[in-house]
Amino acid sequence: MLTPNFDDRDGFIWMNGAFVAWRDAKIHVMTHALHYASAVFEGERAYGDKIFRSHDHSQRFHDSARMINMTIPYDIATLENAKYELLQKSNLGDAYIRMLAWRGSEQMGIGARHTKIHVMIAAWVWPSYFSPELLEKGISLMTSSWRKPSPDTAPVRSKAAGLYMTNTLAKHAAEEAGFHDALMCDWRGYAVEATGANLFRVKNGVLRTPKADCFLNGITRLTVIDLAHDLNIAVEEDHITMDDLMQADEVFLTGTAAEITPVGRIDTQHFNVGPITKKLRDAYSEYVRR
Repeated sequence: MLTPNFDDRDGFIWMNGAFVAWRDAKIHVMTHALHYASAVFEGERAYGDKIFRSHDHSQRFHDSARMINMTIPYDIATLENAKYELLQKSNLGDAYIRMLAWRGSEQMGIGARHTKIHVMIAAWVWPSYFSPELLEKGISLMTSSWRKPSPDTAPVRSKAAGLYMTNTLAKHAAEEAGFHDALMCDWRGYAVEATGANLFRVKNGVLRTPKADCFLNGITRLTVIDLAHDLNIAVEEDHITMDDLMQADEVFLTGTAAEITPVGRIDTQHFNVGPITKKLRDAYSEYVRR
């Protein structure tokens, strides 16, 4: 089900140091980011008034900007205060939070060293992508023909807006074919992630997740690895071939928006939502609300 238009909502958005009415948070059509994707962002979740790993997200926001030659004009403490003030002003407890930094309209062209860096923070209620019934049987993925780039062709460790173009194309193709999302491989042919979530597979009780050498090393991914260690589940960080993935006992995805989402089918191969996926999902749900 589609959410209401994101330009027509009640509430507030923190923008360049001040709160503005949601409908008034606008940019000019000549904004550099609109033409050249010169922007970075973060997605976070608040659970019961507490933002999960908020400082880590703010740090990654700064790091992502530096990787594409941008400097966030607000320090981490300012961003942290703004996020919590926004939640309070918006009367939100459980919420999704989006930070975005982008180059403004002061300069047009590939070169953009003289543009102003703008920052906004928005928050809204955004429950799980999928229904509880679907999460019990797992979502479906279609292997995409689009490949994730190598580290010497794109700033793959930055959460940069431009890197998501191929993900959008992959997801659209998957949805048109009747799948929920797409499985992305890297330029070498290894399975690496979905369009907005990291990938895990379970085989013979061993959890494996791809090496984060050409995609974003997700904060939820890192949390799940730590939880697995706590639960005495063996974890490997290594390349995952398509053959290895298709022979898995369980497959699931992780991400701020996706949380822990089981996979029930990849192309024509079916998987069970197994005990390790369920154990980690329960542990994660409890952990984020501590």
